Amino acid sequence: MTEGQEFAVHEEPVWRERANFLIHAKLPESGRPECFEQLWTRQLGDEEFQICCIPFFVPGLVLGDVVATSPGHGLTYVVDRLVEPSGRYVFRAWPGQPFRPQDEIARGLTALGSLIEWSSAGMLAVDAADGEHAKLVAGFLAERERAGQLTFQPGPARP
Repeated sequence: MTEGQEFAVHEEPVWRERANFLIHAKLPESGRPECFEQLWTRQLGDEEFQICCIPFFVPGLVLGDVVATSPGHGLTYVVDRLVEPSGRYVFRAWPGQPFRPQDEIARGLTALGSLIEWSSAGMLAVDAADGEHAKLVAGFLAERERAGQLTFQPGPARP
């Protein structure tokens, strides 16, 4: 690490039991110090890793994707490219004010079969296993958004 770098970390990665390695992904933040998301992964080869957490901020990556890394920015393992997409989906949700039903929202999402990770008390990353599951999650989140309980967005499309 070099001075001026900032890191978003995962306190409770959903596939922690599978993970055996930490890598970094550069975040596209202009006008700020170098920002990275630290990703829990399972090492598959010298430079290939499967993502074992739900990316909070990295565009185009989701749980289960296989990525290749290369050295950069003073770090040894930085995501360089997507090798194999997992077929999963990601959503980001921000509980609204003044009603903040984090526990209720989390229970509803897990009841749908979603895996979830909190980035903070105000941001939730949600995994959907496939397209059909993603439709259920989007419907649940849209209903909560209409009720004024949160705002959400699907993860960025792959580059």
